[in-house]
Amino acid sequence: MGTSDELRRIAMTPAARRALAAAGRLFYDRGIHAVGVDLIAAEAGVTKKTLYDRFGSKEQIVVEYLADRDERWRAFLAERLDAAPPASRARIPAVFDASRAWMSDNGSKGCSMVNAHAEISDPAHPAHAVITGQKQWMLDLFTRLARDVEGLGPDAADRLGRTLMLLHEGALVAHGLKVFPDPVAHARDEAEALLAAATER
Repeated sequence: MGTSDELRRIAMTPAARRALAAAGRLFYDRGIHAVGVDLIAAEAGVTKKTLYDRFGSKEQIVVEYLADRDERWRAFLAERLDAAPPASRARIPAVFDASRAWMSDNGSKGCSMVNAHAEISDPAHPAHAVITGQKQWMLDLFTRLARDVEGLGPDAADRLGRTLMLLHEGALVAHGLKVFPDPVAHARDEAEALLAAATER
């Protein structure tokens, strides 16, 4: 799900875009619960009334923040996957390369979806579907890429897809925690080793 037609989105005016940009910076840097609409309005140079007129609620601002970030990530990743040969094992390391580049520019605190889920675990929250939908999309992507690897049967490909997803997500968390240097590059190396082992059987 995440950015599907089932998710309610709003039309963006210039003022709403400014507010969303401010909210995105604040939510990512400080946390969703720590940031109120007064601060978002002040950072965006709009009134609180304008925020509520445009978004309706803080919950909807959170939805727009996460959905916007998800859409930008998917577009960013698509460009890099398009540059890799189609239906080749090179597309799997390309995902890790894309994540490493994205984190360098957009992710000093790790994955925004993982961070948001730490604050929003209630499935009834409208942003919850964005978070879980984005992660399901990543699992589906890794599974599709694994199924394109020559010589892997469906069961082995599905297992590899899940393992690649775990490697990728663990690397994003480690990046945010700064546990050790360049965890995404390390995860990429491990992914390539997994691919090599899987195709040698």
